[in-house]
Amino acid sequence: MIIDKQRRFSSASRESEKFKPEFKKFLHGGDVQNLVEAARQQQNSYVAQVVSAGIIEYDGVVQSGGDPAASFELVASAIRDSISETLIQLKRGLGPLATIGSTAPFIGLFGTVVGIINAFRSIAATGSGGMSVVSGGIAEALVSTALGIFVAIPAVVAFNHFTGKIETFHVEMSRASSQLVNRLFKIPGLKGLDIEEAEVNPSTVKTVKKEGPAYATR
Repeated sequence: MIIDKQRRFSSASRESEKFKPEFKKFLHGGDVQNLVEAARQQQNSYVAQVVSAGIIEYDGVVQSGGDPAASFELVASAIRDSISETLIQLKRGLGPLATIGSTAPFIGLFGTVVGIINAFRSIAATGSGGMSVVSGGIAEALVSTALGIFVAIPAVVAFNHFTGKIETFHVEMSRASSQLVNRLFKIPGLKGLDIEEAEVNPSTVKTVKKEGPAYATR
C-alpha cells in the first residue's frame, strides 16, 4: 500500500513539474492550445487537472454565446470542484494507513496481555515460578509487542509523509487556480478561445476566433 501510494504521488509530482513551464508560458501570453495539449499529455498532474477544469468551463461559456466576463463564478466553481475531487483522489488509501498506525500498538498490547496470562497459567499449573515455566509466555508477549510496533511505525511515518505532500499539492493547486483566474478575468483585452477549431490546424492558427472574444497569441 505504501509503495503504491508513493509511486502515484511521485508520478503526479513529476507530471506537474512537466506541466508548469507550459502553464507559465500561458500566463505570460502563451497559446492556450499548447496549454490544453500539455494538460492532455500530463493527465496525472494535479495542477493540469485544475487548470483544465477552469479552461473548459470558460470555453463552454464562450461557445454558448455567453459573456466571458460574467462567467467568473462558473469558472471559480469548476476550479473548486476540481480541487476537491483531486484532493479526494490523493487522500484515497490514507484512511487504512491511519487505522493501522493507531491500532497496531493496541493489537501488540493485546498479544502482550495474552502472553502474560499464559505465563501465569504455567505458574499455576506447575506450582512454581521458575524461568523455565514463565519464559514461554513472556517470549510470546514480547514478540506480540514487537510486531505491533514494527507495523505501526512505518504506517504512521508514511501517513505523515503523504499528508504533508497533499498539503503541498493543495497549495500548488490553489496558487495555479488563482493565477488562472487572474489571467482569464483581470488582463485587459483578454479574449476567449476555441479549442476545437485550433485542433483542426494548430500550425496555421494564430488567433482562434469564435462568436464572441478569442485568445490572441502574443
